[in-house]
Amino acid sequence: MLPTLGPDEVLRYARHLSLPQVGMEGQRRIKRARILLVGAGGLGSPAALYLAAAGVGRLSIVDFDVVEVTNLQRQVLHGTRDVGRPKTESARDRLLDVNPHLSLALHDVRFGAANGLALVRDHDLVVDGSDSFTTRYLVSDACVLAGRPNVHASIYRFDGQASVFCAPGGPCYRCLYPSPPAPGEVPSCADGGVLGVLPGLLGTIQATEALKLVAGIGEPLVGRLLLVDALAMEFRTVNVRKDPGCPACGTRTIRELREEVVACAPVALEEPIPEVTPTDLVARLGRGEAITLLDVREPHEWEIARLPGALLAPLSRLQGEISRLDRASEVVAFCRSGVRSQTAGKLLRAAGFSRVSSLAGGILRYAADVDPSIPRY
Repeated sequence: MLPTLGPDEVLRYARHLSLPQVGMEGQRRIKRARILLVGAGGLGSPAALYLAAAGVGRLSIVDFDVVEVTNLQRQVLHGTRDVGRPKTESARDRLLDVNPHLSLALHDVRFGAANGLALVRDHDLVVDGSDSFTTRYLVSDACVLAGRPNVHASIYRFDGQASVFCAPGGPCYRCLYPSPPAPGEVPSCADGGVLGVLPGLLGTIQATEALKLVAGIGEPLVGRLLLVDALAMEFRTVNVRKDPGCPACGTRTIRELREEVVACAPVALEEPIPEVTPTDLVARLGRGEAITLLDVREPHEWEIARLPGALLAPLSRLQGEISRLDRASEVVAFCRSGVRSQTAGKLLRAAGFSRVSSLAGGILRYAADVDPSIPRY
């Protein structure tokens, strides 16, 4: 039986009730809906705000992270005063202000193999706002096992995609991406960057698809992948077929959740490049030791912050820059956080540089430990 709407709810949702496709019955379906939101970050923020405003009866949020200053460029669910707070707490305050009729369940935990299936089974559908391949595969597999739709979206720099997976007769995430990318194929999450409004755009699309599903209206993105190019402002869709050989929704050989860990950074080297801490580096330079500081970040990062005396040789062009470096010199490579510099060190070592090290923690740690005037980004 569908829940009733009180007089104040009728007034609040009047613009929905005026839509013939929604009306009173559709709004009551929305109120009955139980939606699980995985992630209260860039995608989850707009999705949560619009689902709450639309009158979803119960919204459960899974997120174990805290609000950081760098989140605020795109995660509009949180504000400056929330920095350092758990995202679930920040989300609670904002969403209940948006709609006090909302029943909100907060799970300040990581969505994983141990709890994922139980969380999904307790809801009508899942909105996946996660930012890791590990979680995306877990969410998809849990939705297949529980028989729940998975409203998916992902973003990278200026591009995004969205679809509805695991709906009856439709494909799942594994049908599109059978296995996670190999280590080293995925750029660093922080280094990749994202246009701040892009997750707002894709998260709102997720909220739209979720509302269509629970209200029983429109044509959801089942069997279709929506591709968004924000730079060109182009939208296009491609068809995605259900794969009969898919181990999740096809052959059903996946019978329980298991985690497939994929790091956002390049795979660790078998023999890691030695590291030097910022304080040790400063001490050595102070003693007059001849060290070549090699900045392997991109030019736009160089414009934000740089170290005195460093040479710029972006990792993307390092192979072409090696010839201008002295192979007999000691090189300390650095990047934003110490990931790309390890890859650069491997390339330099392979090119014959015998004395190569990586600045531990990159320029961010240098700013924290040595020079706080250096901008952090």
